[in-house]
Amino acid sequence: MSKTRKNKQKTKMTNITINIPEIYDENIKKLIQMKIIPSRSEAIRTALREFIHSEYENLKLLGYFDE
Repeated sequence: MSKTRKNKQKTKMTNITINIPEIYDENIKKLIQMKIIPSRSEAIRTALREFIHSEYENLKLLGYFDE
């Protein structure tokens, strides 16, 4: 197996169930129709990833992590 292929192994996913306001779902559906995102799952993964990244940066600024 090539080094490149090894590094591109799929991340293990976990199924979760969430409840979101209808307006969020309507807007996600619009983004899917506009082909901006491929699916609801990807929209939520992207939003969660961006939220976690921004919160991590905020916590670093507040001194919660040693640098």
